[in-house]
Amino acid sequence: MTTTMTDLSAIGVIGHDEAMVLAETEFSRTVGLLRQLPGDQWHRPTVCELWDVQAMVAHVLGMAEAQGSFRQFARDFNAARKRTHGAMIDAMTAAQVRERAGLTPAQLVDRLAEAAPRAVRARRRTPALLRWAIRMRQDPPFDARRWKLGYLIDTIFTRDTWMHRLDICRATGQEMVLTPGHDGRLVADVAAEWARSHGQPFSLTLTGPAGGRWRAGNNGEHLELDALEFCWILAGRAPSAGLLATRVPF
Repeated sequence: MTTTMTDLSAIGVIGHDEAMVLAETEFSRTVGLLRQLPGDQWHRPTVCELWDVQAMVAHVLGMAEAQGSFRQFARDFNAARKRTHGAMIDAMTAAQVRERAGLTPAQLVDRLAEAAPRAVRARRRTPALLRWAIRMRQDPPFDARRWKLGYLIDTIFTRDTWMHRLDICRATGQEMVLTPGHDGRLVADVAAEWARSHGQPFSLTLTGPAGGRWRAGNNGEHLELDALEFCWILAGRAPSAGLLATRVPF
């Protein structure tokens, strides 16, 4: 972690090409984590109350397969549209998990390893015009925004996988593989979006291999915490207050 306090404006936007490199790395690390999980850890509960580790992996697989196949994405989307209550994303992920409930842990990992390259390839090939022109309505707490398709493809899909890798590590006690170039880049992007969302002055010190130090404005609140805990809180997985109450989508 750098010891210099860097102005927020120095955190560059993740472009499409860089985003695809991050996506490839994240899928690879997730598959690597899952291949080393002992059998008795697949049924441990996660922070997502309805899912144990195996169900969470079924979701990660479902999202990867939807990213790589328009037909699969349309099936999942249509299943979510038929919901009678609740958020669309919850209905979509529930359908993904149900459809893969009969797979063994080994089958889930093998299918994820096969689906990941297809997912990245399809995301990489999405035309720039579509990435910028198509906007999508969101569920609460982000329903005031309409995300560009490119934001979903370049940012959210990878953040979602990364956060679930963290979920699984915390559920099983596995050590999360972290590097500044990959995880630190993702965390910095989260910090930048968080800062833009609340618009207040601050200084932020995030510790650990994925951490960094940033500031915006003068005489703002100073925060210091572990980089993973920072993301955990902003994702709504722990109580929050002050500037940390500003949610960031994962």
